[in-house]
Formats: sequence, structure tokens, C-alpha cells
Amino acid sequence: MTIREIKQNKKQYIFLLLLADEQEDMIDRYLEKGTMYVLDDNGVKSECVVTNEGNGILEIKNIATLPEYKGKGYGKMLIDFLAEKYTGQYTVLQVGTGDSPLTIPFYEKCGFVRSHIKPNFFTDNYDHPIYECGIQLVDMVYLQRKI
Repeated sequence: MTIREIKQNKKQYIFLLLLADEQEDMIDRYLEKGTMYVLDDNGVKSECVVTNEGNGILEIKNIATLPEYKGKGYGKMLIDFLAEKYTGQYTVLQVGTGDSPLTIPFYEKCGFVRSHIKPNFFTDNYDHPIYECGIQLVDMVYLQRKI
């Protein structure tokens, strides 16, 4: 298994990026300014994109694993890789997500704690309602992990 940085042609992984962020113009807002990593285990299984948000905060803007490989630890491996790689360069690893029973418990298992909420993020920024587990996502929930 290897984790490698993707510096060019990041859109070749759009199929993975869209799993975590279903509107391509939203991905375009951070993809080129972000640093992208892919996890390869006999083929690419997961990806993540992180950005420098200032004040010692590194933010995960996108993280996704192919559906058939979810639950195998690939997402957690990427998060642990980021925490280790960026220790000393940043003090906080942050992620924003919908208030969903699919995502919040995953991040909490990875050592994140709830930090703050950005009200109406999904309803203000997406051109269609987004649902997870039958619940419409409205607010962005930020979680943080000290690194």
C-alpha cells in the first residue's frame, strides 16, 4: 500500500471526488489550491484533498473511498497519514461535513471533536438539496483534531 501526492491532472480522480462532494463546481473551488493524495492498494482505493486555512489549520476538503472498499480502514489510514505528515507544520486538522450519521461517527472514531457550525452552508452553496440517510444536509459541522 502506498499514499502518494497528485500534483497534476487531479481531475482524473473526479469519480472519487464526486463521492464526497457531489457538485463539481464546488470541487473546483478547492481542488487546484489543495494538496491531493491517493491511497493505492493494488489500485487507487481512496483520495483526499487538504488546504491551508491559516492560523495553523489544515482542512480536509474532500476524502472518499470507493464504495466497495469502505469499512476497510483506508479513510482512517489517510487521516492518520495527514496527521503524521503535517505534525509540526500545523496544529489542527479540521474537516467540515454534513450532520450525518454516516460521517460524524467516522470522524469521531478518527479522533476529531465537534468544533463549530456554519449555518445553512449546504442550502446556500449547492444548487440542489443534498440528502444523507434520508436527512437533508443544511449546516456544515466542523470537527477538529489536534496534530
